[in-house]
Amino acid sequence: MNKYLVKFISLIFLSSITFLTSCSDEATTPVEPGSSKNLIILYTNDEHGWMETEGSYGGAAGLMGLWREKEGYSEEKENYLILSGGDMWTGPAISTWFQGESMTDVMNAMNYTAAAIGNHEFDFKIEGLKDRMEQSNFPFLSANIREKATGNSPEFISPYLIKEVDGITIGIIGLSSTSTPYTTFPDFVKDYDFIDYSQALIEIVPEIKSQGTDLLFVIGHICSSEMNNLVSTASDLGISVITGGHCNELIATEVNGVALIVGGNRFENYAKLEIIYDPQTNTIEEFRPSLHDNIGGSPDPTVASVVSHWREMTDNALSEIIGYTTTTIDRYSPEMHNMVTDSWFYTFPSADITMTNSGGIRQSIPSGDITLATIVGLLPFDNSILELELTGSELIDCINYSLIVGGMTTVGGYKLSDGTPIDENSNYSVLTIDYLYSRDDYNFSRYDTDPYITSSNYRQPLIDWIKSLNTNISDPLTNYLDYTPRR
Repeated sequence: MNKYLVKFISLIFLSSITFLTSCSDEATTPVEPGSSKNLIILYTNDEHGWMETEGSYGGAAGLMGLWREKEGYSEEKENYLILSGGDMWTGPAISTWFQGESMTDVMNAMNYTAAAIGNHEFDFKIEGLKDRMEQSNFPFLSANIREKATGNSPEFISPYLIKEVDGITIGIIGLSSTSTPYTTFPDFVKDYDFIDYSQALIEIVPEIKSQGTDLLFVIGHICSSEMNNLVSTASDLGISVITGGHCNELIATEVNGVALIVGGNRFENYAKLEIIYDPQTNTIEEFRPSLHDNIGGSPDPTVASVVSHWREMTDNALSEIIGYTTTTIDRYSPEMHNMVTDSWFYTFPSADITMTNSGGIRQSIPSGDITLATIVGLLPFDNSILELELTGSELIDCINYSLIVGGMTTVGGYKLSDGTPIDENSNYSVLTIDYLYSRDDYNFSRYDTDPYITSSNYRQPLIDWIKSLNTNISDPLTNYLDYTPRR
C-alpha cells in the first residue's frame, strides 16, 4: 500500500476546505485480484509551452520518463488516461514563436488523450486554434462555448469525448473558463459566449449518458473555487471527477464523492488519480489522488527528440544575441516593469506616458546572454502599441486599474518623471496596448475612440533599445535599469 505524505493547501476563498496531497515516490498500487479495475489518470494543466528542462524540472521528456518509470505507463496498457486542463502553448519562444505547433508535437508524442480548451488556446485567433486541432492526435474539448449568432456549440469544437478504457466507457467533458473573453484578446472570441459551467453540464450530460457511458469526468480550465462550486451539480449528474487549471494550483482531494485534481503548471508537477472501479456494480470503490514533482525522470528518447528538433528550429530563428545581463531580471521586479515601459519611449520619443499590464510580462530574463528568444518568451503575445490622447484625469482613472507605467510615478502623488504634477485638465500622449484598449473593464476606448495604431508589437521597442546599448559582460544591461518602484 502507498504511504501518503499529507500536506494542507489552504485556499483564501475556501478556508473550510483542506486539500490532501501525496508526494509518494512509489509506483502504482496493484489492485487485489477480483472484479475491480484500476483506472489511472495522469494530469497536467497550464503547460504554456515549457517543454524543455528548467532547473531541476525535467520538462516534457523527463515527465514522460517519470510516467513510464514511476507510474508504470506504457502504450500497451489499456487503463491509463493522459489529460490536460488547457493553456498548452503560449509561453517561451520555443512554443510561442511557432504558435503552439511545437507544443502540440510534444503532446502528441506524449500520447495525450484529450485537453480542455483554455483561454490562451485563442491567443493565435480562431484560425490558430483550428490549425492546432488539425495537427493534434487528441481532441480539444469544451461544452460551454456557444456561438452568439445561433446559441449552438461551434462546429469545430467537440464538447466531449467518449473513450473506452480497459472495458470502461468514459465520457470526458471539457469546460473553458468563463473569464476567457477578457483573459485572451477579446476580439478573438467576440463571436462566442462562455456560458455557466453547471448549465452546460446539465445540457450535455443526458446526451452523453444516452450513449451508454459507465463513468463521467470533467476536464476544466477552471479554478478551485469554481471546481468546488460544481461539486453539487456533478454529484447530481453522476460526474465522478473534476479537474482544473487556469490558476496554476496543486490540488488532489475528494469532496462529497467527487475527486478534484489540478497539476500546477509549466510541466513542473503533475496530478495522478487512481480510480478503483467495480464494473459489476458500476461503482467507484476508492479514489487515490496524489501530486508529484517532475524531478528525476530519465528523459524519454522519443519526446526528447521532438523537443530537440524544435530547439534547433528556435535557435535558427531567434538565437541572435542582443544584450547581456550579469544578474537575473525578475519578471515581477520594479526594474523589469520600468524597463518594459521605458523602452517604448525609444521608439516613440514624443509620447508622455506609457502604461501596460504586468500580466503581459511572462517570465524573467536569466543572467547571461540575452537573445531574441529571451524577449519573445518574456513578451509572448501579439499585442500592438496604440497611442491615445488622454486628459490628466482620464489617465489617472486608467492608472487606477493597477497598470505599470513609464514617464510618470504614482508614488507621493501622480507626477511626471521630472516631478511635475499631472494636471487633470491637460492633454497627454499615452501609449498602451490594443489588448487593454479592447477590454470592456478598462476605460481606454471610452476616453479616446480613435487611437493611433502604431502597428508595433509591444516587444519590439524593448528589443531595439537593448540592441542600441551594446551591453556586454563589462557593461551589462543592469547598468541601465531603473530600480525605483513607480506604483
